[in-house]
Amino acid sequence: MTVVRTDAARAGIGLGTAIAVAISWSLHQSIVWAVIHGFFGWFYVAYFALTRPGGLTG
Repeated sequence: MTVVRTDAARAGIGLGTAIAVAISWSLHQSIVWAVIHGFFGWFYVAYFALTRPGGLTG
C-alpha cells in the first residue's frame, strides 16, 4: 500500500498547526503569535475552543 501525502504534510505542517496558525492570525494579525501558536498546534486549538463563549457546543 502506498501512502499519498500532500506537499504540506510532506513538509511537516500538520492539520493542527495549520488550524492554530489560521486562528491565531485571525485574532492577532501577528506573525510572531502565529508561529508560537503553530508550534503548540492542537493544544492551542483545544484551548481556543474551550475558552470561547459556548465552548465546543457553539
